[in-house]
Amino acid sequence: MRSVLAPLAIVLMSALSLHAEEGMWLFTDPPTKLLKERYGFEPTEEWLEHVQRSAVRFNSGGSGSFVSADGLVFTNHHVGADALAKISTPEKDYLSTGFHAKSRDEEIKAVDLELNVLQSIEDVTDRVSAAVKPGMSPADAQQARRAVTNTIEQESLEKTGLRSDVVTLYQGAKYHLYRYKKYTDVRLVFAPEKEIAFFGGDPDNFEFPRYDLDICFFRVYEDDKPAKVEHYLKWSKAGAKEDELVFVAGHPGRTSRLNTVAHLEFIRDRQFPSVLNTIRRREVLLKTYSDESLENARRAEDELFGYQNSRKARLGGLAGLQDPSIMEQKQKDETALRDFVAKNPKLKDAAQAWDDVARAMMVWDEIYQMHGLLRGTAFNTTLFSIARDLVRLAEESTKPNAERLPEYSQSSLDSLKQQLFSEAPIYKDLETAKLGDSLGMYLEWVGLQAREERLAGRGGYDAYGKAAGGGRRARAQSPEWKLLNEVLDGKSPRERAAQLVEGTRLHEIAHRKELFEGGRSAIEASDDPMIKLARLVDARDRELRKKYETEVEEPLRQAYAKIAEAKFAKSGTDQYPDATFTLRLAFGTVKGYRDAGQQVPPWTTLGGAFPHAEKHGNVYPFKLPESWIENKDKLDLDTPYNFVSTPDIIGGNSGSPVINRAGEVVGIIFDGNIYSLVLDFVYTDEQSRAVSVHSAGIIEALDKVYNAEGLLAELRGKSE
Repeated sequence: MRSVLAPLAIVLMSALSLHAEEGMWLFTDPPTKLLKERYGFEPTEEWLEHVQRSAVRFNSGGSGSFVSADGLVFTNHHVGADALAKISTPEKDYLSTGFHAKSRDEEIKAVDLELNVLQSIEDVTDRVSAAVKPGMSPADAQQARRAVTNTIEQESLEKTGLRSDVVTLYQGAKYHLYRYKKYTDVRLVFAPEKEIAFFGGDPDNFEFPRYDLDICFFRVYEDDKPAKVEHYLKWSKAGAKEDELVFVAGHPGRTSRLNTVAHLEFIRDRQFPSVLNTIRRREVLLKTYSDESLENARRAEDELFGYQNSRKARLGGLAGLQDPSIMEQKQKDETALRDFVAKNPKLKDAAQAWDDVARAMMVWDEIYQMHGLLRGTAFNTTLFSIARDLVRLAEESTKPNAERLPEYSQSSLDSLKQQLFSEAPIYKDLETAKLGDSLGMYLEWVGLQAREERLAGRGGYDAYGKAAGGGRRARAQSPEWKLLNEVLDGKSPRERAAQLVEGTRLHEIAHRKELFEGGRSAIEASDDPMIKLARLVDARDRELRKKYETEVEEPLRQAYAKIAEAKFAKSGTDQYPDATFTLRLAFGTVKGYRDAGQQVPPWTTLGGAFPHAEKHGNVYPFKLPESWIENKDKLDLDTPYNFVSTPDIIGGNSGSPVINRAGEVVGIIFDGNIYSLVLDFVYTDEQSRAVSVHSAGIIEALDKVYNAEGLLAELRGKSE
């Protein structure tokens, strides 16, 4: 991967001072003035509502859109990959070979896919803020906020029947209630082969030029019939053109652009390195497992891709935070805002907010590793996730809704049940390998912590419980060692993993339902080893979670609310909040960029894929599928294929439609280039680009390679 440091150091100052096409804007607060002044385009309320209700969110992580009146949903192959993997078998590997339903009867139901379509947004800031009284302790404030949030969501669910989520914006300055229409009967319509959907593989990931047909089509059903939707995006006949204004309507995951310097330093020095270590470890594990057989490779394929993608993305983000020019600019901006606050008596409450963030980071640093391990990093298996949900749900269901953990509240229950009772296959050998490795990581960290404490003169224990001062009896005095010892039960991590996976019955859906319906008494009486493990670690995990929520999360929320108010006072309220995996509108233009002194054109063509494959020896991941080789002569090789544009996007935007002023599909986001990897923290449009599949290239491939006549007719507005 090329370094992003030098280019960013050069362009950052100019990018920040220019009228950059920055922003992941709320649909309730779009950049109307900006668009009118710069492009002469003013989106109407009708235009915004139409685009909003055409946009789709995938619970697996990603975006999509309706593209026909019959519930046809358009997204990326890699967004749909989780669903493809779960319906695949050794005999029918849809993730690799692709799928094409020639009729509605052939469409295959996804096992646990949930799609959400945003229906309305309501500002509930006043109600949430009023629940937190002056002088409340952080613990009381956190509980009061949780109670009112759970109550608002439950009231909305009961009133409307819609999925209802209270979303935190500006990191605590505002709260909005998002209501979604939820679809759970989702069926696969079309997916190309992985060879063309991820052509270029990991080497080409986050690069440009690209030659990927990273698309996938699903259909939502209601009452066993294709859903009739009023709002869907029509297909552009011309497609995207150079310098054309385009929009992206999608669900960007998380950004940290409002974070203080102390918070960014924590991410740079603690969080990202730790996450990268886990990602690299799991990537090696899955690659080793995959190399053992073709069937192993099929089972691990989607998960392995996820870690490879995350590793490259995190490395790019970390490189940005290690760039002095970025951190210096962040420090200058922070100093300017703090000086503004110091001179404004009305903002005196905000003066200590930055110090409050720094203190919260110190607490987080103390518990970060163990909190992450017990939260799930140490128990890397679907079976443990199921066990934990069953154990927690049995306990939380006995409480009033207002007091429950958010993920077990009444408004979250239906979505949770769909995941709990998923028919997705569970492969015991893969789960054993994953769990054994993560338990080994748990053991390594406890041993490392003990060694550091011993070297620092604080006593401590080695990985086998031997105290620095001697004496086996001291073993019981180390709470982390004691818990680890109980988890491993006298066995090595691999032996313990095998015992747990072989002994559990949680791969049986009927058993999960039995425990779910039996509630607390069934959980307490269960001798299932995975349930017993979840119960064993639950108390310590809850303890660390409470410390995080009351001494990190709540202080951060209060501090950032004050910082946001100061930003509003200094720069006005016409600002976008950090991304929260909720629907946003971004805009920009189709535009190339300069890289290493060379001008990069805004798009590639279908014909360029063939020499790109030859350049790399026509071997995976640069091997074109036979369907493309056989139909090369039929294709118009000059058809635009992939293109770049300047809208502000990050992870989560994958699958977002790229649309023109008329609201027509001109492409679909599937990646960003290497320079986009710092967008979590700072925006620049000098070289950062969103990468999309061009609408014309999609049509040409569907027509000439896949003979998808029915799908093409539907995209052109003809329904069955």
